[in-house]
Amino acid sequence: MISKRKAIIGALLIFILTTILNFTVGSFITSPLGFGYAVPKGEYKQYEKFLALKDYLQKNYYKELDEEKLIEGAIKGMFDSIGDPYTQYMDHKEFSDSMARIKGTYGGIGVIVTPGDDGYVTVVSPIEDTPGEKAGLITGDKIVAVNGEAISGDKLDYAVELMKGKAGTEVTLTILRDGKDKTFDVNIKREEIRLKTVRSEVIENDIGYIRITMFDEQTAQDFKTHLDGLKKQNVKGIVLDLRNNPGGSLDQCVEIADIILGEQVIVYTEDRNGNREVKKSDKKQLELPLTVLVNKGSASASEILSGAIKDGNKGKIIGTTTFGKGLVQQVKPLSDGSGFKFTISEYFTPNGTNIHGIGVEPDIVVELPDEDETETTVEFQEDTQLKKAIEVLRSEIKK
Repeated sequence: MISKRKAIIGALLIFILTTILNFTVGSFITSPLGFGYAVPKGEYKQYEKFLALKDYLQKNYYKELDEEKLIEGAIKGMFDSIGDPYTQYMDHKEFSDSMARIKGTYGGIGVIVTPGDDGYVTVVSPIEDTPGEKAGLITGDKIVAVNGEAISGDKLDYAVELMKGKAGTEVTLTILRDGKDKTFDVNIKREEIRLKTVRSEVIENDIGYIRITMFDEQTAQDFKTHLDGLKKQNVKGIVLDLRNNPGGSLDQCVEIADIILGEQVIVYTEDRNGNREVKKSDKKQLELPLTVLVNKGSASASEILSGAIKDGNKGKIIGTTTFGKGLVQQVKPLSDGSGFKFTISEYFTPNGTNIHGIGVEPDIVVELPDEDETETTVEFQEDTQLKKAIEVLRSEIKK
């Protein structure tokens, strides 16, 4: 029993001390999960309550309990107690699925969700050309049930797991939408999601249009390829469309910003101790007029990119105010296949603006027509935001 208790304490200390102390260097002991951790004198005493309750349940609960599940639950509870929806512990399967999404391939319906302030699982954005978008889900939708089972934002990973499944199978989401009195069901057939995060075309003969749907591990290279292709077609200006882009890799965002901007700050982050990390671009820059489209579904890395372009006066931001996620997460894998992510800092645009909970304000505010506000894709003739972006480019081209 004593050795088992020590093992449990060690597992908890790995997470508690490495997360709270942010990997502070001390007298390190090698852990079975691949971390070193410092054990201050007398540290074990504060866990006596946990151990006593665990032992009591194991001895007195009417069914036999799985000790590993109890420990996993305790670890998840520690992360949940922080009250930050972006700080999460993930078991082996959850962490594997999360990494697959970052790499750009996963099975499901193609919808980015977040825990809403109201406790609902909230759609940040359906990903372009995926089942979720085709089924009509929109930014701001509240998913209240999956296949009839009620879900909530504090159990986001579980909700996502319910929505995933084998390609070809169906899932039913119960949706609560602003402006509607009652919930309604949406039936969606799952697909193997292979994300193409960048697409481009020439519009109106000489305007290059580039759409980035999210930032995964290949986005920066794909962006460069598409941009080079448009340049070869002698376009005179670029429209960069970040609408309904929920974000993704900060590194990929910075690479794209470096292609567009001249020598300037792209973004800087600050941690709890005021330590600042600055990302800068070099002197090379896009030598074409630029406009950027954003809306309330543009979040995180999309806001970093649009904020850097705005503060650097490299292009006009057009559309509506962005989502407002100004926190930076770090992901840590553990040697048993599990992992965790936690908010390590907040970010600021080059001019020192923290947009968390506020968003990036466009230079030119343009609303879509009322009938198109709930659509994720809008026909060109009805896209007032895109038309304005082209109009602004035309004025720049004539100078």
